[in-house]
Amino acid sequence: MISYLNRYNNLTQRIITALIGGILVIASVAYSEWAYFGIFMVICVFTQLEFYRLLFMDGNVPLKFWGTVSGLTFFCLTFLIEKQIFPSEYYFALFPVMSVTFFIKLYKKTERKPFTNIAFTFLGTFYVAVPFGLLNVSAFSPSGIFDWQLVLGILFLHWASDSGAYFAGVKFGRTKLFERVSPKKSWEGFMGGAVSAIIISMALAHFTNSLSLFEWIGVATIIVIAGTYGDLVESLFKRSIDIKDSGRTIPGHGGFLDRFDGLLLSSPFIATFLKIL
Repeated sequence: MISYLNRYNNLTQRIITALIGGILVIASVAYSEWAYFGIFMVICVFTQLEFYRLLFMDGNVPLKFWGTVSGLTFFCLTFLIEKQIFPSEYYFALFPVMSVTFFIKLYKKTERKPFTNIAFTFLGTFYVAVPFGLLNVSAFSPSGIFDWQLVLGILFLHWASDSGAYFAGVKFGRTKLFERVSPKKSWEGFMGGAVSAIIISMALAHFTNSLSLFEWIGVATIIVIAGTYGDLVESLFKRSIDIKDSGRTIPGHGGFLDRFDGLLLSSPFIATFLKIL
């Protein structure tokens, strides 16, 4: 499949992959909460493994397997607790799972900087798995009902923001947004993403009953701002290890980190906005 797509230019690859991946994700989320759980669990695992692989490229030695187990534990716990299959006390199970990291590193006799690599192991869980777990928190009502419209709305807003920023940046981009980290990003692209997201938020308020217009616009604003920072943060990470894309798994988009970097920073803010404000 990847070799077939390599025949096309980057924009064509981007569109074809987005259509295929988008249909798969939309169908899974709309079908049932368990299909949503399955597809996002896979995305979470692959994204975290990709993050650890990049750390290895920079000479670090995080616990790739156990860090991913810790992240998967958090993701599964949030889903099962928010769905009210497990009581909230099960959150405590995460702490002994993560603490095993110290035990494992204790037996790595030849490692030069074990605590640095312990920190990077925890960073993989916090940076990748926690935001995906918080998406579970946003997805369920206080009574444990899965709101697939809300999940799809969050995804649509991300896609609208990304697409609007991409096309507006290509067409009108002149003023650099954050040249030191990402030379191609522009304020014109940012505004294009913002306009696209606001338009989609108004459509979501009209066609769904998950949130009010004010709440959808609030979520859209978070996605535009925090999602852009998420992209910049990932660009800073890639620049620090001198690579262009986090991987080649998703033709036209790079790797999983490239595709979901905006969600990683926006998800905590969305969950807070929906549950507290």
